Amino acid sequence: MNQIELQRLVEETSLTNFSKPFLHKATFNARLKTTGGRYLLKTHDLDFSKRVLEIYGMTDFTKVIIHELCHYHLHLEGRGYRHRDSDFKSLLAATGGSRYVKDLRTPEERQSLHQYRCVKCAAEISRKNKVNVARYVCGKCRGRLIAIEN
Repeated sequence: MNQIELQRLVEETSLTNFSKPFLHKATFNARLKTTGGRYLLKTHDLDFSKRVLEIYGMTDFTKVIIHELCHYHLHLEGRGYRHRDSDFKSLLAATGGSRYVKDLRTPEERQSLHQYRCVKCAAEISRKNKVNVARYVCGKCRGRLIAIEN
C-alpha cells in the first residue's frame, strides 16, 4: 500500500464509520516502531506505522485507522479527544476501533539484551536496557565497563 491508497482508505473509513469527511493528510511514518498511529494536534494529520499492516493485516490496520479518526473528529468538534475522556471511549466503542495495538516489535527486538564486560575483573553483565558506560561501573569491583558487540 502506498501513500495515495492510504489517503483513500482513511477518507473512505471516515465516511463509512463516522459519516464525516477526513480533510487532512494521512501518511506512513517509518519512525513509528511501537505505536500503530498518531494524531498530530497542530496540523490535524494522521501518521501510521506500516508495521501494523505488514504484521497483523488489514483488519487490525483498519481498527488503528478508526482509533486515530476518533481523536481527529473529537478534537475538531471540541470534545474530549484524549484516551482518558469518556467521549473518546464511547465513540471508540461505537465505531469498533481498537483501544491498543498489538506488539509491533520483532522477536529479536523483544529478546535483545545488551552485553557489557568489566575491564578490571572481566565479569560479563547482561542488561535489558542500555547502560551509560561513562557513568556506570562494575558492581563487583567498580571497574570500567565496555560494551560487547553481539
